[in-house]
Amino acid sequence: MQLHLYQINAFTDQLFSGNPACVVPLSEWLPDDLLLKIARENAVAETAFFVDEGYKIHLRWFTPEMEMDLCGHATLAAAHALKEIRKYSSKNIIFETRSGDLNVTTEGSKYILDLPSRNPVTTSLPELLQESLNIQPKEVLKARDFVLVYEDEQAIKNIEIDRSWFDQLELGTGGVIITAKGTDCDFVSRFFTPKASVFEDPVTGSAHCSLTPYWSEELGKQELNARQLSERGGSLVCRNKGTRVEIAGDARTYSIGKLWTE
Repeated sequence: MQLHLYQINAFTDQLFSGNPACVVPLSEWLPDDLLLKIARENAVAETAFFVDEGYKIHLRWFTPEMEMDLCGHATLAAAHALKEIRKYSSKNIIFETRSGDLNVTTEGSKYILDLPSRNPVTTSLPELLQESLNIQPKEVLKARDFVLVYEDEQAIKNIEIDRSWFDQLELGTGGVIITAKGTDCDFVSRFFTPKASVFEDPVTGSAHCSLTPYWSEELGKQELNARQLSERGGSLVCRNKGTRVEIAGDARTYSIGKLWTE
């Protein structure tokens, strides 16, 4: 079977930065084990598969290890592939997903993702996580992901993680966000996933479902500019909408090709 394959860099307006995602359109769903094999072969943090059902587009996300419950950057990549490559005519894209219906619209060059808010609550720091960190956080919260708050941006840059401890954590589809107030933006972050082949995610849209309500309350702002401080780096505009958040960013097409499943 021959399938189309698009690689899109999300949350950036430049090639070789942002978060790369592969996007694979399907006419019907393939077996889950085959979808996972394709995601492993693509070897990026996320592969988005979609089936156009007319009014809605059924969207699923796979890492090389598992199916995810929510992925922001691969959703943005899928929207970009639909609009820019496949010339999808509707202004509003409705994705049917494991996290409910997700709407994507455009504003200038940016794609605006309407995602569920996941406001983190105060919790304790697991011993395995504590042992893995070279710098301890000043505040520990959790929603799907742990949210570790630090004193300043320099601490986020200086964080080193000992994977011999970190990879013993069992977080399911979750990960660990480290964050602080930014110097040239409202807040910065980095994102790590235990046992993942892509250990540090370059730009994590779903993490901002928790970061947006947290920093909105801390800074007293409903719209925030964010930067993820990975090696590739990426920028996001975040809007707090109560039970929802809007995450906006650019995207660039890196490659268009085909893959074969046999």
